[in-house]
Amino acid sequence: MQKDMSRVELLAPAGDMSKLITAFHFGADAVYVGGSDFGLRAGAANFGEEEMPAAAKYAHETGKKLYAAVNVFARNADFGALADHFRFLSGCGVDAAIVTDLGAIELCRKVAPALDVHVSTQANVTNKYAAKVYAGMGVKRVVLARETRMDEIAEICDFLGGEVEVEAFVHGAMCVSYSGRCLLSAAMSGRSANRGNCAQPCRWNFELTEAGRGGAHYPVFEDGRGTYILNSGDLNMIRHLGELADAGVKSFKIEGRMKSQYYVASTVSAYRRAMDGYARDKQFVPGGDIVRELEQTAHRAYTTGFYFGADGAKVSGDVNQTPGESEFVALVLGYDEASGRALVEQRNAFAVGDRLQLLAADGGVNGVEFEVGDLRNEDGAYVKRAKDVQQRLTMPVPCRVQAHDILRRKKV
Repeated sequence: MQKDMSRVELLAPAGDMSKLITAFHFGADAVYVGGSDFGLRAGAANFGEEEMPAAAKYAHETGKKLYAAVNVFARNADFGALADHFRFLSGCGVDAAIVTDLGAIELCRKVAPALDVHVSTQANVTNKYAAKVYAGMGVKRVVLARETRMDEIAEICDFLGGEVEVEAFVHGAMCVSYSGRCLLSAAMSGRSANRGNCAQPCRWNFELTEAGRGGAHYPVFEDGRGTYILNSGDLNMIRHLGELADAGVKSFKIEGRMKSQYYVASTVSAYRRAMDGYARDKQFVPGGDIVRELEQTAHRAYTTGFYFGADGAKVSGDVNQTPGESEFVALVLGYDEASGRALVEQRNAFAVGDRLQLLAADGGVNGVEFEVGDLRNEDGAYVKRAKDVQQRLTMPVPCRVQAHDILRRKKV
């Protein structure tokens, strides 16, 4: 019997405050972020001493939750600062810390008992007994390793009996290593993936070197863009959410704290619509518009990963990233009911006569297309082409829009 999809959380990534607001606008129930330290995404903007309290306040005012990644592989010298960081997160009102290290989990429970602990996917939980041990430590949730199969997830959830929640990834980039425990970046660039500074060498283009011929380089051709022998496909479980809910998963996680605001909007929108469809009708199957939404932003070849078996051919992609079918041209800042004009902020150049499409939180107007006309700057002067970065303009739109909606254009 299918579980109640309305009780499943949609969890989205946010690398900064604008992405957090976007994620909530398009339907995320919770967002996970990184602090300035200990979050395994050193390259993201992240949330510091001012941003983290503001993020928690915004989340709670909108009835949502905020989780902070503290999933670094800790060393002895880290624990003093870690204790301070856990206290800081608890004081900000963060709902949970996502933690990998056993010592850090115990530390968090000791110094910040009001802060829930979620065990990170980096902890490699692939069996019910490990999950039970973490439950005994007082954690609220276990984020399963991506290598866990669907039948194993069902067995884990049944064994736990609701004692601890189970979270699973449904979308986004996957690491070619085992559950993200990668040594390649440190070996090839000196930047440790396990300390938050991955250089993503698995995405690099490689050549062969023949040792007996003076180190001559020989390219290995796979397509016109190069050879990506370590490249993993991107996870996409949009057609299998019902099966995950059946198995007992309580949170669907989207990867991507380093991804763009447009990626967050598009991906969250697709999964929100799919989950709402399941909640209305247990026989629901995501339609073409929902599935197609996940083609709009840049991604690698999609796969269902390990959920239905460890099929290496599906997990190891042999092509580089595809650019996506549309591009983000403007963010809606406001709407004037009387004039029917929207105030927008430019993201990519667009011009009068271009055909744009609306990506909206309101499902009733999502997908509306229109031609740009009477484009004006903030002084009211006519503008033929919006080419200045983050220029603010007004334009007529065919329906009521909301702040944080997105205007996009199909790529030729």
